[in-house]
Amino acid sequence: MEISSSRASLAFIAAGMAGFAGPAVAQVVGADAVACSDPGAAAVRVHITGFKTGDGSVRVQAYGSNPADFLATGKWVRRVEVPLQGRRSLDVCLRLPRFGDYAVAVRHDANANGKSDWNDGGGFSRNPRLSLFHLKPAYADVVVTVRRDTPAIPIAMNYRQGFSIAPMRDAAGR
Repeated sequence: MEISSSRASLAFIAAGMAGFAGPAVAQVVGADAVACSDPGAAAVRVHITGFKTGDGSVRVQAYGSNPADFLATGKWVRRVEVPLQGRRSLDVCLRLPRFGDYAVAVRHDANANGKSDWNDGGGFSRNPRLSLFHLKPAYADVVVTVRRDTPAIPIAMNYRQGFSIAPMRDAAGR
């Protein structure tokens, strides 16, 4: 009797684990998360990787088609801010006014103080190369066209590392 109940318990555990066997799907977060599941909505999913820590908050901003507005104070067309809550990668949805050309900027406020500090990170659509002397890429280097079928925009976070700005290296040195 004890053996059959052990087998039943193992079968129950195996059946429960089978539900987790599929590929992991990143949860889309932020105030606009629902917009990314609506095929008719002008929205884009931003897949952000390489956070230095899972602390602080992340601000994702979309700028419209006017290059003069790119990174200008208050000129973004949509901004979403979310806490990291221990995550090292994140998918954020941005609801946009319409389909068209946009530049996406991401800032990791590592200590959640609302200010830009040397330990904070940043990234842009199309992942341009940054340096201490070139922190603001040209609009032409980051602009993406958002359509109904636009895949997620990948953004790798960059952080100050000595005298350079680059994505964090993992334990393997990559």
